[in-house]
Amino acid sequence: MQRQVGLEGVSAGYANRAVLEQLTLHIPAFTTTAVVGPNGSGKSTLLGVIAGVIRATAGEVEHRTAGRVAFVTQRSKAVDVLPLTVRDAVAMGRWGRRGLWRRLSRRDWEVVETSMGRLGIASLAHRQLGELSGGQRQRALIAQGLAQEADLLLLDEPTTGLDATAQRLIADVLAEVTEEGVTVVQATHDLGVARSAGHLLLLQEGRLWGEGDPREVLTDDVIDAVWRLPRRV
Repeated sequence: MQRQVGLEGVSAGYANRAVLEQLTLHIPAFTTTAVVGPNGSGKSTLLGVIAGVIRATAGEVEHRTAGRVAFVTQRSKAVDVLPLTVRDAVAMGRWGRRGLWRRLSRRDWEVVETSMGRLGIASLAHRQLGELSGGQRQRALIAQGLAQEADLLLLDEPTTGLDATAQRLIADVLAEVTEEGVTVVQATHDLGVARSAGHLLLLQEGRLWGEGDPREVLTDDVIDAVWRLPRRV
């Protein structure tokens, strides 16, 4: 299986607090990798390190190509502060290609419209983000990620708090983009979502507990062990 990203002995954290410790793992290309683990296990930090927004304090992060990386967080500071419409927010995904001060081309706007359509929010294009439900806002952020046309799409809990219909829609879209040649990595608490992924990374307190086929890694014994371990103080 072709590798998209590799970590070798990576450690990282925040303000003198270690989160990830000596992680060595790989992320295969052109499939979905699920990152699971209890709260505080380092899932979001791992995504930040892969995206390059969190600096590793030790070890190496290797990307197979110099292609673009799109990182969809649970919340966007820009979305919270700026008076943006849904279309404006999704169009921000094109800034990396066009630059902040250059007008978007017809092709850019076509990508924006397509991204909104895939997430079922085209009818909300002129609505202010502040008027939307949490689930609608989350779909707008994912559409913004799609609009970047990245080789690697990272998503932090993309379906948390969404209803079953929205979760199914997002799952279908992610399956489609992997078929189109995108590598997807998503942190999730949903073990059902994790089991449907092509690859799995299981974290426990910043360390890699298991890696590989979700059906082989997420056994009942492993789930009991990882989610019931006492936390370090």
